[in-house]
Amino acid sequence: MDNKVLKAVYTVFLGVIIALFVGLGIRTFYAPPEVPEYPVEMIFEKTNPTDEELAKQRELQMKQEAAFREYEEASEIYNGNVTVAALISSVVLLGLSLVVERRNRVLANGVMFGSLFTLIYSITRSFMSGNTTLSFIVVTVGLAIVLFLGYKRFFQPREKQDTPPLNGDAPANAG
Repeated sequence: MDNKVLKAVYTVFLGVIIALFVGLGIRTFYAPPEVPEYPVEMIFEKTNPTDEELAKQRELQMKQEAAFREYEEASEIYNGNVTVAALISSVVLLGLSLVVERRNRVLANGVMFGSLFTLIYSITRSFMSGNTTLSFIVVTVGLAIVLFLGYKRFFQPREKQDTPPLNGDAPANAG
């Protein structure tokens, strides 16, 4: 396999592994809220229940709905916190990719991909939080990161290397 192809595969693979590392790290050290279990008592198979049985079923149903609302609220808070943690990780990874860029371009590109994949994870979690303000802020930071990376990588002039003139002519100011 060609060395350029291996470098490209390595770069993308490193980016994916970094994003997984961040996502699983957050999940490992900051567990999500527990989903409430469906009460077995709510499974009702009688065709003609008594009023007392119906009242008990309604009470169980109300408790289940309240528990699920609490879970949804806790999940939105959890997703908001995960969003912020992933966004901070993405920005730190971006900084790391810029620090490593001059030493090892392939490694820097892999870390940059990891930063971008982590940013996508952060944006996804922000949508799950149900907080449109947070989502807007995360997308705004994401846009700034992508614009900055695009400028830095593709439009900023590189340091010029000493190259001889193409046609062998002497420089114009020799004399």
